[in-house]
Order: sequence, then structure tokens, then C-alpha cells
Amino acid sequence: MSSRILPATALLAIGLVALLAPSTALAQQPASLAPYVPTPQDVVNRMLDLADVTEDDVIYDLGCGDGRIVITAAQRFGARGVGIDFDPERIAEANANAERAGVQDLVTFIEQDAMAADVSEATVVTLYLLSSSNMKLRPILTRQLRSGSRIVSHAFRMGDWEPDETNQFEDDRGNTRTLFLWRTDGTARP
Repeated sequence: MSSRILPATALLAIGLVALLAPSTALAQQPASLAPYVPTPQDVVNRMLDLADVTEDDVIYDLGCGDGRIVITAAQRFGARGVGIDFDPERIAEANANAERAGVQDLVTFIEQDAMAADVSEATVVTLYLLSSSNMKLRPILTRQLRSGSRIVSHAFRMGDWEPDETNQFEDDRGNTRTLFLWRTDGTARP
């Protein structure tokens, strides 16, 4: 009987260690800046309009999800775009959506932590992240972006940094939405 108890106890201990110990994959994955919630298409259109996107712009969407913001910018304006997301499933979905839309030559999707992204090429950065995440990104954005670049956030502010414009509207589903626009002036902010 003791020979049966020892293996069962050992298996139970191994199972508990496996459950309690962080997996290598989880330990290497960056912390999420926000849950994945797709931006409704009418809100995407308003974000791009608020930023006055043109074909000369390079749009960076941090936490790009399925890629709809940069894909829409490419379709509507001929703008180039880069989507950054840490979730490989979202990146695969974004690439498939770009191919389906026929804009894969204008957009690129990168599997990366948004906190580590180099956005210095961007003229427009779009965000649908939490306020706390925007605050973490704020010093990176203000340090890397050139003067005149625009940052558009759906629903969430950047602490005490007053937006240059605020746009509140009712979306196609009757929900009140708020967009914030900041224009960089080339001086770093905390």
C-alpha cells in the first residue's frame, strides 16, 4: 500500500508545483495595457478624421488588436500604418484583415510590447488603452514623436496633459464616445 501512496503523492506534488509556478510563456509575455475590445468602425473613422490623417501620414496604433485602425487609414487615405500588439493571435488576425482589404503593402503589424515600441517614425499615434497605460506611454511618446505629430485616444486621457481637442459624440449604437487629440510640440513632458 505504501508503494502506491508514494507515487500518487509525488504526482500530486508535481502537479501542484506546475500549477503554482509561473510558466515560461506567461513570464515572458508583457503585461497587458488594456483588455482587447475592438474599436467600433464609426469610432475608428472619427479618430482618423480628428487627427486629420492624409496620405502623407504614418499611423502607429499601439495595442492594434485586429488592425482595423491602420487598415482603415490605408484604405481611406492611402496612409502607411504600423500596428503593434503583444498577442500573436491578434497580429495574425490583423495580417489576414490587411490582406483581405488589399492594403498589405501599406501596413505592417509587429508582435511587440507597446512599451518597447519605437514610434519615432509616426506622425499619428492612436490609442484605445486605459488611462494608466496612456500615462506609462506618455513620456515615451513625447520623447520620440516629432513636433506636430498627433496622438488620438479613444475614451481615456493622459493624466493632467490637457488635450488640444476633445470630441464627444454618439456612435452608431447610441453610446456616447469621447476622443482626445494632443499635438506634440517637440518638448518632452514628464
